[in-house]
Amino acid sequence: MQLPVQSRSTIYAEPWEADAGPGDLVAIARTADAAGFDYVACCDHVAVPRRLAPAMSTVWYDPVATLAHLAGVTGRVRLLSHVAIVGLRHPLVTAKQYATLDHLSGGRLVLGVGAGHVREEFEALGVDFGQRGAVLDETIDALRAALGPDEFPVHHGKAYDFEGLGQRPRPAQPRVPLWVGGSSSAAVRRAALKGDGWLPQGDPRHRLPAQIDRLRRFRAQAGLDAPFTVGAITEPLYLGEPGWDVGPRTLCGAPEAVADSLRAYRAMGVHQIQVRFRSRSRAELTDQIAAFGAEVAPRLD
Repeated sequence: MQLPVQSRSTIYAEPWEADAGPGDLVAIARTADAAGFDYVACCDHVAVPRRLAPAMSTVWYDPVATLAHLAGVTGRVRLLSHVAIVGLRHPLVTAKQYATLDHLSGGRLVLGVGAGHVREEFEALGVDFGQRGAVLDETIDALRAALGPDEFPVHHGKAYDFEGLGQRPRPAQPRVPLWVGGSSSAAVRRAALKGDGWLPQGDPRHRLPAQIDRLRRFRAQAGLDAPFTVGAITEPLYLGEPGWDVGPRTLCGAPEAVADSLRAYRAMGVHQIQVRFRSRSRAELTDQIAAFGAEVAPRLD
């Protein structure tokens, strides 16, 4: 699940999050950890322009700082950046931050990356917004080298060039999983050819089969047969009968009914689902997370 509190876009933030803080974030991450969730995720924006602030808000916790903090208060759950806008930073800076996070957490990092969409954010940091796709393609290659086993990674590209510069600590994992986010044609192709997995952005379930078919075709044409993780973001969930307005798209009901609906994702070829629960308080959210882990997740296996 993507964690609440750490980002507060009006698309998904619940009213109670306005008064929430670090203690709530820790409690929710610990609940997800105990409930057997595969990962908790944190978003990335450096700065939000005034024109977008009413919809996006300006609350976006830094993903490296947040995930490192949560690594220290959880035991097993993986830590996902969903997604890091890695083109805003030099890949050696990104590698230093995330390699340290993986090292400190005992190998729990999943590095999710994406192109970004806020022009002013790029301009303020001196990065060419129009070239963000090409820069991301090269940045992924550079990160593969910089997060690999070599203390002195090598990358020679158009945007970045480095050799003979050592970085330790190295990641704890021999290969940090790199998942590519986005649902545009370019993002799907990038995920298929350069990633270890795909994180869709806003694809409803009826659009997923065609997207997954494209992923498979791109990989087959390139002769790629390594393991690849296909993700999906589900509809909002609420276990039980809510007794309040949870919205028309929310999937609610008994655990078996919810599980039966979610199993359709596996039939499409999805390997991991990211879930979000409707809630009116932290306590209601943690109850939903715990109930999902105990009563729904076992029915998905």
